[in-house]
Amino acid sequence: MAAEDLPSEFDVVILGTGLAESVVAAACSRVGQRVLHVDRRSYYAANWASFTFNALLTWIQEIQAESLSEEVQDRSSLVEEGEELIYLSGSDSASISNLQVFCYVSEEAEEEEEPANTTEEEEAGAAGEGAAKEPSETESAGSKEEEAGEAAEGDEQAAQEQGEEPEADQPQPSAPPSQSEPTRKKISYTQLVKEGRRFNIDLVSKLMYSRGSLVDLLIKSNVSRYAEFKNVTRILTYRHGSVEQVPCSRADVFASRQLSVVEKRKLMRFLTSCVEETEEHQAYNGRPYLEFLREQQLGDNLQHFLLHSIAMVTEDTLTEVGLASTRHFLRCLGRYGNTPFLFPVYGLGEIPQCFCRMSAVFGGIYCLRHSVSCLIVDKDSNRCKAVIDSRGQRISCSHFVVEDGFVGADRKVATPTRLLSRAVLITDASVLPGDSEQQVSLVTVPPTDGRPAVNMVELSPSTMTCIPGTYLVHLTCQSVGSAYEDLSPVVTRMFCTAECQDQENRPAVLWCLYFNMADGSGVEPEGHDLPSNVYVCSGPDGALGHEHAIKQAESIFLKILPEEEFCPPAPNPEDIIYDGENTSPTSIGEEEEEEGLTAAGGEGEEKQQEQQEEETSLQPEE
Repeated sequence: MAAEDLPSEFDVVILGTGLAESVVAAACSRVGQRVLHVDRRSYYAANWASFTFNALLTWIQEIQAESLSEEVQDRSSLVEEGEELIYLSGSDSASISNLQVFCYVSEEAEEEEEPANTTEEEEAGAAGEGAAKEPSETESAGSKEEEAGEAAEGDEQAAQEQGEEPEADQPQPSAPPSQSEPTRKKISYTQLVKEGRRFNIDLVSKLMYSRGSLVDLLIKSNVSRYAEFKNVTRILTYRHGSVEQVPCSRADVFASRQLSVVEKRKLMRFLTSCVEETEEHQAYNGRPYLEFLREQQLGDNLQHFLLHSIAMVTEDTLTEVGLASTRHFLRCLGRYGNTPFLFPVYGLGEIPQCFCRMSAVFGGIYCLRHSVSCLIVDKDSNRCKAVIDSRGQRISCSHFVVEDGFVGADRKVATPTRLLSRAVLITDASVLPGDSEQQVSLVTVPPTDGRPAVNMVELSPSTMTCIPGTYLVHLTCQSVGSAYEDLSPVVTRMFCTAECQDQENRPAVLWCLYFNMADGSGVEPEGHDLPSNVYVCSGPDGALGHEHAIKQAESIFLKILPEEEFCPPAPNPEDIIYDGENTSPTSIGEEEEEEGLTAAGGEGEEKQQEQQEEETSLQPEE
């Protein structure tokens, strides 16, 4: 459907394709609401997006060029008596700031920083046309599914190419020691650009708790069939200048060489006692969690592991909060692997797109590179009765959901801006090499010298987010200064960059990006000077999980449709009953979904058995 031919009336219009907005779109479409979902960007997922390397370079250029404000077009001719206009912001560029790029590899021994930026801009221009994850401008359910099917076939080929290499290497006993040096081949910037389509680089770094609200929603709604997941295989911590593995499961504790027999017994006893809240725990309410750990006669090793890598809190965190975080960690253990976490294959940007896909299957209409310029508000009821899109079409609606970045500053609640510091590194080796090259690691870096704690996620090529011979590393912390100021000291300590004089067998950084991102948890979703039927979604927050976005989406849905169930299970394609030969559009869309899913995940029974330990399908528990 061309954007000029959009219907003139919808139940819900949604601007922005972030995670919360996409979940609301799927939930509304699923219960029969007519949904129009638009985004002025050329890609899905907003600040939750995943980019190929080439598309990321294009995105960097776009962010740097977005300083000029767009002209506001006069739409007063579309306003009737008793109505008024509320203009929306045409850009959300304020959500990304302090962007810096460094390249430590070069074909012709150029200088590290300035020539790399110039080269990136030139390559980005050439690569922009081939950038992945930039679907067509306007999509209905049918066209969206055809593209998904084609993309899935390509993904399957890439998965087979990359998935076979590690399996071929594993049976060789001498592989781990002999691979440590040969795998660290010199990779040029040209090679990164040439193979850029094999990268999937997330703007936000998060993991999925196996018993968190996102996983529960994926299973309940049956959206999990649109994606594949990998277990996070290990949890690491940075301590005393080196990286150590954290024993968190029972098997890890007893296999650990870092803990004495006494420490192993103490740790198991403590973790067992944490499962249920007791009067002893309540007696420490209001006191620091670290004080509670010390009084349990746990040594420095165990205190460090429990505080920074299991509860993932600071020394000042209250005991009740620390224990709640520890219990959540323990509840998530063992559901899908030996850690509490999952990561989606091809990156986190897949998750919003999965919910968009379900919305399209149930009749949602999608338009990228399309926006809403202003709202038409009834003066008497103070409700939004229509929107005017970027082409000047008036579209009636009962509810309007908008990404926070598109709300004008004059309409927002004045709150202090909170930022996240982000760094994305492409490296040539793991921070802790092991027997397998398939590791997906969470690394916790405790706060030091007044600097905040840093969460680091290291992704191997098995996640389909980077090319063989490289690792993709994400660092995130609460901002104190710019992203470079906050995170470069951690990068310098743990990796080898151009500034490092001694190698110490640390992984080398090939390319890195620093930027600050607005913290979604610092945005007040209510209280804006907006009509009562306009709902604001904030962007990604600094937490490791997705609870904030999912709770926000459910809250908005229940305000729109308080009598309806939030994301009820979608029928399986094989369960759909067709009415004679006149197949409905919805059924066609779902049939195409089945084909796309088969291409993405079906590799034959033998192949599935081989990859059973590597890739996880989310299924409800028996």
